[in-house]
Amino acid sequence: MKVINQFFISSMVILAGCNQKDKTSETHNVKTEVKQKTVTFADFKKIQGVDNVQEVPFQLFTKLDSVQFFTAPNTDAPYLKMPYNKLDNYYGFEEFEDFYSIHYSINNNISNSIEAFVLKSEFTPAYELTLKGVDLYEIRSSTFRESSDSKNKSFKKFGTIVEISEQEFKASSKKQIGEKLVKNPNIQLQADNWVYKENGREDVITQHESISTETGPLANEYVGRSPYLNLEVFKENSDEAADSYYSFYNLKNAVMFELSTEGYPQILPTKGWVTFISSNHDVGSNFVISKYFPQTKKQDNLLYVNFTNFKIADDKKAFWTDNDTFYAEVYPLNSASANGKKHKTAYIKIQLKTDLL
Repeated sequence: MKVINQFFISSMVILAGCNQKDKTSETHNVKTEVKQKTVTFADFKKIQGVDNVQEVPFQLFTKLDSVQFFTAPNTDAPYLKMPYNKLDNYYGFEEFEDFYSIHYSINNNISNSIEAFVLKSEFTPAYELTLKGVDLYEIRSSTFRESSDSKNKSFKKFGTIVEISEQEFKASSKKQIGEKLVKNPNIQLQADNWVYKENGREDVITQHESISTETGPLANEYVGRSPYLNLEVFKENSDEAADSYYSFYNLKNAVMFELSTEGYPQILPTKGWVTFISSNHDVGSNFVISKYFPQTKKQDNLLYVNFTNFKIADDKKAFWTDNDTFYAEVYPLNSASANGKKHKTAYIKIQLKTDLL
């Protein structure tokens, strides 16, 4: 009986020890659990709102439905969960190990702005944007042989468009068939004016339109001559380059303006095409093909497409390799260089349907 009592007592001690351990563990868990503080905009530092976007070091973009605004660059700091609004601007100012500091205007009211800290994992800075996951086919509107269409929102009606590698772009550029613009030695810069001189004749080539901007009047930049069109091409631009376009002049008898393009002209003599691709000041990029008749000076608009999800990096580098295949250097919408970091360039190939034009 004595042995049984000792065994019973020992068992009770062991069980009591286990229960005490479990109780201690539960107590510990309760003590270390931190409840998230209720956060409002009042918990964030008030700042002066962004009045000039050009002064913003970099902008941030997200594809999430909601993001977290932390009060400090620390994952243990209180945070406010914010629904994503496509009209909101996330202006980045500093970069930390896991965070960006942003200036955010509540309800887009500049006078009611705060500084917040957002996770790098939830945002992409403008200079890191790529075409991955972007719908290249998306268009805002198109015009095909004078017939406008704002309902169809896909380029599939006209052909295909895909992103390609830089290596493929460079290899394909060696096969381009477009006409090269060549300098006319009879056109010379004289006292800030371009002058055409030949056989005693001297004509000043002034800009097509007398347009003034905040930085002064538009200026001419001689680009070269199109042997096929027998026209001289000038780029008319301002310091801001917001209103630049290309003008074509016939100098045979007098300086006569004949046509213009919004981007660097890519000319196909075999088709009689004058084409270009350029960034649209409003949305995305414009891709334009027109047919020009030198004898009648008539121009037929064959195709206009307003792509929505990319801008043009360098319109001079665009080219055709045949009558249906066009290449261009682009960058993602909203992409921009910042803090010494260049934005990512991409390359596209547009393949028109056979016999579309």
